[in-house]
Amino acid sequence: MALLQANKDLISKGMKEFNILLDQQIFPNPSIPEEAMVTIVDDWVNFYINYYRTQVVGEQQEQERALQELRQELNTLSAPFLAKYRAFLKSL
Repeated sequence: MALLQANKDLISKGMKEFNILLDQQIFPNPSIPEEAMVTIVDDWVNFYINYYRTQVVGEQQEQERALQELRQELNTLSAPFLAKYRAFLKSL
């Protein structure tokens, strides 16, 4: 079963907003451990999921699938950011 278009639009919007958040980040000086940055990014993902939880539409199963897809997409977007942070830490 395909996602409802309204949910697809929300996922797209959430991905765009999350990407903007990641692009705005300046790595801290002094740096924080990689594990702390992973925790921060996980918290951001959870924040976005909780924010969009109230906006997804459809039956419960549809809503859960949309939120699961959003989580997967946000995790995918965060992977290059975390790799960039790891490279930053190695350069210190």
